[in-house]
Amino acid sequence: MSEGQTSAPAKGPLEGLRVIDCATLFAGPIVSTLLGDFGADVIKIEHPSGDPIRNMGYRKDGHGLWWKVAGRNKRCIALDLKAASDAEIFKSLVADADILVENFRTGTLESWGLGWDVLSELNPRLIMVRVTGFGQTGPFRRRAGFGTLAEAMSGFAHITGEPEGPPTLPPFGLADGIAAYFGCFASMFAIYDRDVRGSGKGQFIDLAIYEPIFALLGAQPTVYDQLGIIQNRTGNRSVNNAPRNAYKTRDGRWVALSAAAPSIVRRVLNLTGGEGTADDPRFQTNLDRVKHVDAIDLIVGGWIARHDLKEVIETFEKAEAAIAPIYDVGQIFEDPQFAARESITTVEDEDLGPLKMQNVFPRLSRTPGSIRFPGGRIDQHRDDILAELADRLRARKGEPA
Repeated sequence: MSEGQTSAPAKGPLEGLRVIDCATLFAGPIVSTLLGDFGADVIKIEHPSGDPIRNMGYRKDGHGLWWKVAGRNKRCIALDLKAASDAEIFKSLVADADILVENFRTGTLESWGLGWDVLSELNPRLIMVRVTGFGQTGPFRRRAGFGTLAEAMSGFAHITGEPEGPPTLPPFGLADGIAAYFGCFASMFAIYDRDVRGSGKGQFIDLAIYEPIFALLGAQPTVYDQLGIIQNRTGNRSVNNAPRNAYKTRDGRWVALSAAAPSIVRRVLNLTGGEGTADDPRFQTNLDRVKHVDAIDLIVGGWIARHDLKEVIETFEKAEAAIAPIYDVGQIFEDPQFAARESITTVEDEDLGPLKMQNVFPRLSRTPGSIRFPGGRIDQHRDDILAELADRLRARKGEPA
């Protein structure tokens, strides 16, 4: 076994699935993180200099904390795919893999003789997730692409922020994360076709980072097509319903609420404005309420501003009028709901000791996922991986182990 951290047996619904991850940074690697969380054996292939995410963000004792999360449940081996000997190891690993995740710029693997045509011939059952900013086709296919560009071009940034302020980008990898979840379930679609429907054939998945976040922006294209309306920035308000906003309490905390269901609207308006407020003719439909949102925010926000957070939450809960405090991460650590569900879990790390990080979501009742180990060191599992590869090559030739 490799020195130091060893890989525990995979458990979960994807136990036995072999995934090769040769992607870097966010969208591609998160695909394999999700698969690894649910039991897949993930082999992380990095350039000898390491995935750049190892050196991003905060560090402790020289170890990147972001990597400890993004690299969890992955066994690490360093290969330079431009070098002939390492390319041969790569092809040998791909030969028995179920899924390969890559995010090189379109055409890069082909230029190294490692494109889909070569790898699918080597392994006809291979599912190859190809993550790029703009996809494998189209005039932008060879452009460098990152989540920030996707957030900009998808229309997300245009509708985010205050009406008189600039378009606003999220302070985390939103488009990358959404693309990763799309890549994960697309992989499962392909596995289902191959193994359950019985085609026995692999396929490649062309995942452009800008498309999944664009897909989640609702009916905007249809509204524009049919009515010529362009949605613009509305701050924390919604163009579809009211009240929907962030409101400040008397003791300086913030809460968020969205009253889309008619029953919730009535409870919120009668609670904050007094019995009968919900019967105001201005507030009878979603469109009415959006039209008179200033009046609604004056009622709801005014009531909240006169009460402390604890009283706001308790009063809304008693009235069954949905509301939630806006947390920072320190407040999340103190919340009883997060604690009861172990939404934050503790994982033992050989470099830093006990580490807290988000647990595995969603929760499966019979075959839940798990975090078996945090992100390891560059090339840490080389000996294990190459020994297993040698065993598989001997087995294919019918030679004894």
